[in-house]
Amino acid sequence: MLIRWYGHAAFRITTAPGVTIIIDPYESGGFGGAISYAPITDAADIVLISHDHADHNCTATIEGAARVVRKKGVYDIRGVRIKAIPTFHDPSQGSERGRNLIFVIEADGLKVVHLGDLGHLLDRDVIAQIGKTDVLMLPVGGFFTIDADAATQVMNGIRPSIAIPMHFKTEKVEFPIAGADEFTRGKERVRRIDGHEIEVAKESLPGEPEIIVLRYAN
Repeated sequence: MLIRWYGHAAFRITTAPGVTIIIDPYESGGFGGAISYAPITDAADIVLISHDHADHNCTATIEGAARVVRKKGVYDIRGVRIKAIPTFHDPSQGSERGRNLIFVIEADGLKVVHLGDLGHLLDRDVIAQIGKTDVLMLPVGGFFTIDADAATQVMNGIRPSIAIPMHFKTEKVEFPIAGADEFTRGKERVRRIDGHEIEVAKESLPGEPEIIVLRYAN
């Protein structure tokens, strides 16, 4: 499985048989230019939308006749099993910023979890629904989502083999959010990759949990 980070909360997963999944594609130039990552123009078989905000729901530039998933439920699409678990974008049951979906993606013998714009800590029921996780993509920037401290608690509750921070401050984002360093500071087993992709296989997962910080592709 190949995982690419475009930037913000947008990822592309390519499975071993060649099925392509794009998660939370942003609108380039959205929010008055606050999101300046380049447009996502790759083709996709599946597009997952965690919530209906412009920095997470732009399907217009994506090529191909993708199946779009944006509602809770369990889906089996082209050999990929997807579970969409309802959560909230804020700590007030959605009254501030609405609802959010967590996506649990199973393919190639791996379980990849994308938390979307999660805005609160997770209870035991949701953690149980997620289950044992190989790769976790979690927001860490705060303000609109959980911050570094809350993200650490969520990560420790899920206990993935690999955690990939997302939705943090870069030179391509003008939102008032923190950088990835706020999340990684003081943690062991942090690996920064001078690239935007990692290849993951069940047999090569790290023996101890690891945080991998990617460089945005766009």
